[in-house]
Amino acid sequence: MNNFSRTVDMLHRAMDVTTLRYQVTANNLANSEVPNFKRSSVNFESMLKRAIDSEAQANDKIRLTATDERHISPNPIMDYRDVQPRRVVDYLSTAKANGNNVDAETEAMEVLKLQMSYQLLSQLQAFQFSQIKTVMK
Repeated sequence: MNNFSRTVDMLHRAMDVTTLRYQVTANNLANSEVPNFKRSSVNFESMLKRAIDSEAQANDKIRLTATDERHISPNPIMDYRDVQPRRVVDYLSTAKANGNNVDAETEAMEVLKLQMSYQLLSQLQAFQFSQIKTVMK
């Protein structure tokens, strides 16, 4: 995969994850007064970093092969395209007497941060395509 395709794909994935985070945060905010509701968050970057690091390490090392399908894969390489965002529910903390752990102000700030992040990602994607348009002229 060439650099342009990979960059656009990563930006597209980041925009999808930002949209999911926005939905999860909006759900947290909507349920901020519901008794025993536990806030959720989205985990994505740590697994994406692990996948990208495994690809980089695979390029630096000697590749071993398994001669039988029952053998353990010697160098597991994670493809970044297989990484999916994961919702995580925070069961450990309790912020209110009713068992709810959602702070409405924190969630509202998170919504603003996500909106700005999505706007930045869309501008980056537009910039990538404008570079290709410039090259093609």
